[in-house]
Amino acid sequence: MRLRHVWALIATLAAAQSGAAFAEVTVSLSNSPAEGISTQIASVIGAQNAFVAGLGHDQMERVARGLAEPKAKKSDKSEPQTIRYEPDFLAKQPAPEGDREWQCLREALYFEARGESLQGQFAVAEVILNRVDSPRFPKSICGVVHQSGGGSCQFSYICDGKAEVMADRRSLDRAGRIARLMLDGAPRQLTGGATFFHTRAVRPNWSNKFARTASIGEHLFYRAH
Repeated sequence: MRLRHVWALIATLAAAQSGAAFAEVTVSLSNSPAEGISTQIASVIGAQNAFVAGLGHDQMERVARGLAEPKAKKSDKSEPQTIRYEPDFLAKQPAPEGDREWQCLREALYFEARGESLQGQFAVAEVILNRVDSPRFPKSICGVVHQSGGGSCQFSYICDGKAEVMADRRSLDRAGRIARLMLDGAPRQLTGGATFFHTRAVRPNWSNKFARTASIGEHLFYRAH
């Protein structure tokens, strides 16, 4: 590569980093490397020094290491928020709404866990979402909630023969807020990856086959080996 091309490349890169202030420096070079080379070098070095003087401390360190990096792109995924299992925290969340998947999760929390503590309701939501992630279960929330087979349903309220009327508005609102938080990426930190649970009033056969991961309120939680 000819010398004038090398210097032109240096000037271009520096101008791209420093913006208009550096772009004002003009370097005029001939094809002869011996012609005015000292003046050319001095001009570029002077401009670079001015550019470096305007850098912040962090940028100086990156430049010194040769690691000047473009600004990182914002992640499309927001960081999961910290969850407090307290009524005042839940009440401060936006009024809940959502699609069919949200409605199915809200419905399951209402009928399966509305009498439980907030931790207990979040725990049941974890189980449902863990099932969606498991290859052993349907790949949607509605599919998991309404799954049936072998003459029974995975969630008892689906097959109890009663009309699914959600008349308790306060409990419904709470279930909707919990469902919204979980669908928005709230951490699953209560049940250790459980995909099964039952009340203390029953003891299904599978409870002896799986590892118990949590005990919250009236529910015991399990994970398949």
